[in-house]
Amino acid sequence: MKTEEQYFLEGQTVQGYMENMSTLKEESFYVYQQFVLPKDGFMAEFKQHSLHFLAVTEDWCGDAMMIIPVIRKIAEAADIDMRVVLRDENTELIDRHLTNGGRAIPIIFVLNDQGELIGKWGPRAPEVQQLVNDMRHSLPPKDDPSFEEKQKQVYSTLKKRYAEDDSLWNYVYNSFKKTVLAALS
Repeated sequence: MKTEEQYFLEGQTVQGYMENMSTLKEESFYVYQQFVLPKDGFMAEFKQHSLHFLAVTEDWCGDAMMIIPVIRKIAEAADIDMRVVLRDENTELIDRHLTNGGRAIPIIFVLNDQGELIGKWGPRAPEVQQLVNDMRHSLPPKDDPSFEEKQKQVYSTLKKRYAEDDSLWNYVYNSFKKTVLAALS
């Protein structure tokens, strides 16, 4: 069984992943270009530790479209190597890290300089999860004839919010920061 570190070593750079996206690329780069890291001392704290990040994702994922660019900004600002592996090509890895029994993505692994897994974050910040839950609760029952159309509307609304709402980007930043600080303590 491969370790998270072995997947990291075999992964592609986050820059290469984003450049080669086949879907949601424009939205992902918009988030990357627009997101401004808070000046809260977090990057200085990060730089004191020898870390690297491994993201498990897919480019069709709306959550990843927003989250990967935010984590990339953190990694670049703190001089942390970040690599990406695709979930659907690495089911053995994602199956070790299921979320409520599902292969939810993205998942970000925080690895120390020995390659040990010291933290895991994802697939969403709690505030973003609440937004998703609220929108799902607004849907009619699955057997309702309008369910499919209403679900498409929900996904479209979420995609737009993910791509444009910087408060969601900051929720991701703060939630990830909390996870990493806990891993380092």
